[in-house]
Amino acid sequence: MVVFLGILLFALLIGISIALHELGHLATAKMFGMKVTRYFIGFGPRIWSFRRGETEYGIKAIPAGGFCEIVGMTALEDVAPADRHRAFNRQKTWKRVVVLSAGSITHFIVGFIILYFMAWTMGIPNLRDTALVAEVTPCVQSSTDADCAPGAPAPAKDAGFRAGDEILSVAGAATPTWTDVLQKTRERSGTTEFKVLRDGQEITLTADVARVERELQRKDGTRYKSEVGAIGIIHQTNFEYNPVTAIGGATAFTGQMFENTWRGLINFPKKIPAVIEAIGGGERDVDTPVSVVGASRLGGEAVDRGLWQLFWLMLAGLNFFVGVFNLLPLLPLDGGHIAVNLYERVRNWIRKLRGLPDGAPVNYLRLLPLTYLVIFLGGSVTLLTITADIVNPIRLFQ
Repeated sequence: MVVFLGILLFALLIGISIALHELGHLATAKMFGMKVTRYFIGFGPRIWSFRRGETEYGIKAIPAGGFCEIVGMTALEDVAPADRHRAFNRQKTWKRVVVLSAGSITHFIVGFIILYFMAWTMGIPNLRDTALVAEVTPCVQSSTDADCAPGAPAPAKDAGFRAGDEILSVAGAATPTWTDVLQKTRERSGTTEFKVLRDGQEITLTADVARVERELQRKDGTRYKSEVGAIGIIHQTNFEYNPVTAIGGATAFTGQMFENTWRGLINFPKKIPAVIEAIGGGERDVDTPVSVVGASRLGGEAVDRGLWQLFWLMLAGLNFFVGVFNLLPLLPLDGGHIAVNLYERVRNWIRKLRGLPDGAPVNYLRLLPLTYLVIFLGGSVTLLTITADIVNPIRLFQ
């Protein structure tokens, strides 16, 4: 039951994000005096609507997006003489670009707000696995000893490690992540040099790495015991903030989200074959694309396990992804319309320098084959991911 409610909550919040996306177009268009005739969430048959002023607001049956209808979106549209001065295509280029990009900007704002409240109330996870020390333990414990026995080794404490240190290398080997620190330290025994970044300065600490028995886990989930090297430090897995410092924390994390989103978009085509393979029964990689169906299911599972941080992080990530994806210079995406408007502006500027009048508006009919291709590819990927999420969903929790 909790899973189901979590799925509904995640799907509802996605719907709200879509509504806010279209609201961004609506608000900026009205702000510039353009005429907006319809604002709807969903497609297909009308379920409910009302009219306020010159705009009809409503909900349609198919919850797969929404639209904001502005008079004169292209030169091909017939516009009544009384509305021509308010038509979209009669406005200055910068106003058109603002209206077209407002949907994506709204997603970015929503994503940032989610991250801000996460930082303030529950902290932000160390997604980059940065090798930061959260705590120096009184001793090195084995899997069988829960407490520090008299005379138990305390390498990190004796070496002078402090909370907040960032470990740069172990025995001369670079350790950009905590996973690297664990791997290199577990291989060591005895005197070992650790390069550490503390208060902006690089220092060298020497620790006597102890060998202790620990319970480890293989990739297949099975557990086993083995003797490994350890020094007695705990990883900084979460960054906590107050209402003021949360602004900086959320801003920095927003930059990470943009970076991760861009990398994901670049690698997106490479991951489609893995989705097809998963549909055929192959193992589903957690890094493969998911549909709204899959994202909602993962959100429901996170709620069921009380992992609200993961829930909100996925929602923020989805907003950043949709915002960036929608700005790609491909029709019918907003980014495609922005590209057309910027092209017309640059072309007319060049023509003006040559003493020529403005060129004719771009003929969208000539761009229809490319538009249909993008729609076909986008629809195909959506169908594949939905199918994979139904027959072979990603499982973060076993």
